[in-house]
Parts: sequence; C-alpha cells; structure tokens
Amino acid sequence: MRLGLAHLVDPRLLPLAEQSRAFYDGRVPGRGPSGPAELDALRAAVPVPVPADPPPLTELVGADGHTVPVRIHLPAGVPPAGVVLELHGGGFYLGSAAASDVRNRRLADALGVVVASVDYRLAPEHPWPAAPDDCASVALWLAEHAADRFGTTELALLGFSAGSTLAAATLLRMRERGLAPFRTAVLQFGTFDLSGQTPAGRRIADEYFLDAYAGAAADRTHPDLSPVYADLTGLPPVLLVVGAEDVLLEDNLAMAGRLAAAGVDVALSIYPEAPHGFTVHPTPLAAAATAEIDAWLAAHLTSGG
Repeated sequence: MRLGLAHLVDPRLLPLAEQSRAFYDGRVPGRGPSGPAELDALRAAVPVPVPADPPPLTELVGADGHTVPVRIHLPAGVPPAGVVLELHGGGFYLGSAAASDVRNRRLADALGVVVASVDYRLAPEHPWPAAPDDCASVALWLAEHAADRFGTTELALLGFSAGSTLAAATLLRMRERGLAPFRTAVLQFGTFDLSGQTPAGRRIADEYFLDAYAGAAADRTHPDLSPVYADLTGLPPVLLVVGAEDVLLEDNLAMAGRLAAAGVDVALSIYPEAPHGFTVHPTPLAAAATAEIDAWLAAHLTSGG
C-alpha cells in the first residue's frame, strides 16, 4: 500500500485546482479573533444573511424539556426523501442558521429533502456543553417526530467546520442513548481534537476559539469536546471532506483513521490546494465538493444506509 497525500487526492480534481487558483490568488486569508474585543468587532461586521426564497419555517423544537430554535426548509412540490440536520460553522462563536439559508434551500430543492438548521448557542457566552446540548435536543426531536411531521425516518447529519465537530458529538450522544437515527453524516473540515495534545491539535492550540468554547472544562480530551478521543464504534457511514491546504487537514486524517479502525464505513475526500471553508467559495473545487456531498447524501438517504 502506498500512503501519501498525493495518493489520497483524486487526480481528476487537479485540473479543478488549477481553475480555482485565480480566486485564491486574489484572496487574503482570514484569521480568527484573538480575544473578546476582536470577536465583538468581528460579530458587528458580519453582514445580514441573504434571504432564501421561499423562506424557511422558524420554530422552537426539542426534547427532554429543552427547546432550540431551528430553521426548516421544505422541498418544493415533492414528498421529502429524508431530513438533513445541518449544523453551521463559525468557530463555535460565530455564525447562525440564517446564514446557511441559501445553501440549505438549494439542498432541499436539489435532493427533495427537508433541511433543518440548528441555531445552537454560541460561545463564549454559552460555552460547552451548551452547543452540543442544543444539537442533541434537535436530533432527539427528529428521531421522535420526523415520521409524523415529515413522513420520513431517513435522517442525515451535515456539518460545516465547528458544525462538523458538533455533528460528531451528536452521533456519539445518540449512540450512548442506544439510538441510531442517522443513516449517514457528512463532516466538512471539522476540528476533532480541542485538547491541543495530538500533533494535529497542537497546530491550533493557541486559537482563541478553543478557550471560548471549552470554557472551564477540566479535560479537553472529553469525547464530547474532542471526538477523535471517543470510542467511534457503531457510527453510521461518514464522509469527511477537507482541503489539502486546510490547517485542520491532519485532524481530519486522524479522525478518518480512527473511524476506519473502529469499523465505520468512512470515505475521506481531500481537495487539492483548497483552504478551510472552501466548499462555500465560488470555485470549481467547491462545485465538485458540493456535487460529491449531494450524491453521498442522496445515496444513503434512498438506500437506507
């Protein structure tokens, strides 16, 4: 077996990287805030989300007495083929379900699915375990009510950056309850070691979002915070999507290895020359990744896993 980054990248993607270089050559890489003051300034500068057409339903849903705001996009004119639970990104301290409206509307129409996006609580005002508590409550609500509400029990998880970390934690929480409601999960460039103890984790150990999110947690290797340390057996099929230039590449390689060792059906897709968050950039690489994610979700929601 030959194992190296060049062997892990689909060679058919290389021309798309060349076509995407113009966008990245003119793009100044962003960075996260270094503390609360910079976070406040960053939040103030976030533009108003572009509205989707038609707009989503907005509801409070949950389980075990805990309710959470969600935005629900229904497919137009067709019975739902499934429900995708979407968890947005933003470093645990930025982002909103509304910011994903246009992408979630597209997904609902492209696959004929319901897309439910969680407005989980943000750090540092609400540190761990607030966000995974919110995501798990909505997951439980779907497990209990998707059939009656949407006419389907075909469920999938879709995470973006911090949302992928939360998606992994949600899968683990469901399994600990003896539940397996999700047919699959797609995890886009998540961070899976927040402890800074693995080589991958040490690459981001000085990032403010770690302190903002983990708060006063005594052990940041807790699987609910850092899923790479979890017992990963019994999880559904997982697609990991990450760019070769992402600072989290090594984290995703480690997570893919641990999932595979646990017997999980895992696919790892590495996109050449792509940075963090690339799937929302206006590039051929992003279009290819979106098509791959759509195909993966459609296949698992229609085949029963």
